[in-house]
Amino acid sequence: MVGYEPLPPTLGRNIFGRQVYQLPGLFAYAKHIMKIDGRAGLFKGLAPRLCSGAIGTIVHSKVLQQCQEDDQAEEVRRNTKESSLEKVIKETSQEMVARSAATLVTHPFHVITLRCMVQFIGRETKYSGVFSSFVTIYREEGILGFFAGLIPRLLGDILSLWLCNMLAYLINTYALENGVSTMTEMKSYSQAVTGFFASMLTYPFVLVSNLMAINSCGLAGGLPPYAPEYNSWLDCWSRLHSEGNMSRGNSLFFRKVPAGKRYVWEEKRFH
Repeated sequence: MVGYEPLPPTLGRNIFGRQVYQLPGLFAYAKHIMKIDGRAGLFKGLAPRLCSGAIGTIVHSKVLQQCQEDDQAEEVRRNTKESSLEKVIKETSQEMVARSAATLVTHPFHVITLRCMVQFIGRETKYSGVFSSFVTIYREEGILGFFAGLIPRLLGDILSLWLCNMLAYLINTYALENGVSTMTEMKSYSQAVTGFFASMLTYPFVLVSNLMAINSCGLAGGLPPYAPEYNSWLDCWSRLHSEGNMSRGNSLFFRKVPAGKRYVWEEKRFH
């Protein structure tokens, strides 16, 4: 995601049998990390990630439960029957509130997780523990440092949720027939497919959020020459779009070398 490629591209073949230069994938980089930092290098940022997952699950559950209880009380008061579309919109709104609350509370842990991993680039040890990392961010960046990259992350989560649920509703309502025994299973598949499609469409928000979380934080991976300094997440989005890098890092395998001046020297070298 951050554009750091320490291993050179290799000549391989795509699905059509044509020779193309491919960037190393997950296993190649896992071996590279293990060679330098050992197996422990593969688990950098695990502690804040576990904290984020545990706290996020609790917050999401509590907020969603409260939203559902409030809605049930409102339903009893109004005593009206909802249409299927109204029900989907209501449930999606409740999920949006719960997810947003969980994201807001856990984002500081997300920032620390990313910075722990990005330290690999410059071989720093600035972020070595959860509590010491909180102190470091507060001392150097203040409260706002804990929420670097929050806006694009929230926007991406919300957009992905609404896209997924509304697409699934349209498919289940208009593309699949009711009353068939296999329809329940088909509808669960449609939810998974629309979720994958929505995550692909909103990936640029994830990329921009992660880049802003490490931007100008004092680590080599977030500073030139490894990464430009961005004035805002909109500036980051604009630059990535102009470079054609909006999908950078979205694949773990079969990573083709993107066209651009950045890789001209490497291509010539490998010829």
